[in-house]
Amino acid sequence: MADADLTHAPPTGEPPAPQAHGQQHPLGIYFKIWGLLFLLSLASYLVDYFHFQGLLRWTLIILFMLLKAGLIVSVFMHMLWERLALVYAILVPPLLLITLLGIGALEADYTFLTRGTFFAPVAEQPAATH
Repeated sequence: MADADLTHAPPTGEPPAPQAHGQQHPLGIYFKIWGLLFLLSLASYLVDYFHFQGLLRWTLIILFMLLKAGLIVSVFMHMLWERLALVYAILVPPLLLITLLGIGALEADYTFLTRGTFFAPVAEQPAATH
C-alpha cells in the first residue's frame, strides 16, 4: 500500500510542481471584450448621431444595451466560467421578473381598453335594441 501513496516526488527525482490556486484568464480576452464594448458604445452613439426615430431607435438602443450588459456580466463578473446552477440562480429571477412585468403591461392595456368600453358615459354607449 505504501507504493500507492501519491504524495511522493515523481520517479525522475524532480520536486512536484507547485499547485496553482485560483484561475488565470489570459489578458487578451479582456482586451477583446473592451474592444467589443467600445464598438457597441460607438454604435449606440451613432443611433443618436444619425437621428434614428421611432421603434428602430429604441430597438437598437435596447439591443446594444443588452449586448453590453451580457458581455460585462459574462466576462468581467466571471459568469462565463461559473457553474450552470449559479448562472441559473443569478439570471433566471431577473428574466422571470421582466417576463411578469411584460405580461402585466399587456394586461394593463387590456384593462384600460375594457374600462373605456364598460364605463363610458351613457351618451357614448351604443343604443340597446329590444
